[in-house]
Amino acid sequence: MARFDLSEREWTVISPLLPNKPRGVARKDDRRVLNGIFYTLRTGSPWRDLPDRYGPYTTCYNRFNRWAKAGVWLKVFEALAQHSPQSLQLIDSSIIRAHQHAAGGKKGGPDHAIGLSRGGLSTKIHAVVDRDGLPIRIALTAGQTHDQTAVPALLSDLPPGCDVVADRGYDSNAVLDFIHQAGARAHIPSLSRRLVRRTVDPAIHRQRNLVERFFNRLKHFRRVATRFDKLARNYLAAVLLASTRLWLRTYESTT
Repeated sequence: MARFDLSEREWTVISPLLPNKPRGVARKDDRRVLNGIFYTLRTGSPWRDLPDRYGPYTTCYNRFNRWAKAGVWLKVFEALAQHSPQSLQLIDSSIIRAHQHAAGGKKGGPDHAIGLSRGGLSTKIHAVVDRDGLPIRIALTAGQTHDQTAVPALLSDLPPGCDVVADRGYDSNAVLDFIHQAGARAHIPSLSRRLVRRTVDPAIHRQRNLVERFFNRLKHFRRVATRFDKLARNYLAAVLLASTRLWLRTYESTT
């Protein structure tokens, strides 16, 4: 088995989540194709440079692209993430540089979550992780977008009574009200301009490093650490697949 290939346990977990093929021409070996996709995500190599053991690179790319368009990778990720206890939710974001190949889309076209920030053209990944540092929800915006913009999408359907942890960048009345109205508890330090400062339990707030460690592991996938995809849909699919692999490894280590 090659270094980045799915183990037997990982394949046992993910195979039931893949779409069925009830009729027509049978699909090529799903496991081989998925291994090829993970190889490209981890190494960051062009699809054309995919090793022969994974079959034609066009098969891997077309499957990745077609299932990204159909929302398959999102469904697979959500199926694994729903097993999270979600009693603790930590939210943060990370800026990703966009390669020149990703920034060559037509002007005036659809929003592909690429913008001009301090470091140049970039995309921002927003994420919520649980008490084990595993991702629950993922969103993309352009690099210059404020972190609070993604809060409604990321923190929708909060479990009542859960704890939400974030840094000072999320300190606003709108965010605090959003969390409180959901019946959750906010642990967000106050900005210096606040006349009345809130106290935050240091033991809880120290756990915010879990989301930072998640981004560190996510960027081990080189096709995530640098954005090569022009379409936001495909780049989000890459992030979701990398996050799915982190879930799969957790399943393997706990069984």
